[in-house]
Amino acid sequence: DHAPYSQHLQQMGLAATHLREVPQSYTAQAFITTDLDDNQITAFHPGAMNFSQQNHVADAEDVSLGIISPDGRDGMLQHAREFHDAGIPFIFDPGQGLPMFSGEELMDFIGFADYVTVNDYEARMLCDRTQRSMTDIGKLVRALVVTKGASGSQIHAAGQIIDIPCVAARSVVDPTGCGDAYRAGLIHGLNRGWAIDAACRLASVMGAIKIESRGGQNHRFSQEEIGARFQQAFGENYAEL
Repeated sequence: DHAPYSQHLQQMGLAATHLREVPQSYTAQAFITTDLDDNQITAFHPGAMNFSQQNHVADAEDVSLGIISPDGRDGMLQHAREFHDAGIPFIFDPGQGLPMFSGEELMDFIGFADYVTVNDYEARMLCDRTQRSMTDIGKLVRALVVTKGASGSQIHAAGQIIDIPCVAARSVVDPTGCGDAYRAGLIHGLNRGWAIDAACRLASVMGAIKIESRGGQNHRFSQEEIGARFQQAFGENYAEL
């Protein structure tokens, strides 16, 4: 079933240089049922994702920042060590994959990572499994970022807590993919050398834009729109950060 996914990526202008096709396997698939209160039930088939360890960090060139998001278990462990050994900073974003790992393994991820990002539910699980507080974890990395839905997000870094407000959405249509949109903004900001709080403010804008559209990849935006939304929400010039 690879062909339509590959075509979709090409239409979006995304490079497929390191996209691996695994014969006799389906692409990872998630079916998410969401009710009017935004409660979600997810059915998931990992498929080819279970072969992610066949890809290596060293296969890519000119990498300035990485992210480890939910993936095959072996691949996540391997890529964390490869990023660390290569001296490439990365974000540990365990998401739904968090329950696969023991407290000791999670501490290894945290030890290798430069940033950790989780939602509030995942944050509680992470603290429970590692027997560390959010403040403790925030001291082990450059920053721990916890998203809290309509309550915004929170940065734990160097013993301090920075609250990032939620950007008001023009309409609330579908929360699916909001976490991914937030992380896209975070990655973009960090890649441009912004401070973590500025990157999280951009992330908040991206989450608001996403929630206004149905589906995870159907929203469209321009630099001008991002700048206007950023200025409206935070009173700052996005282009001057």
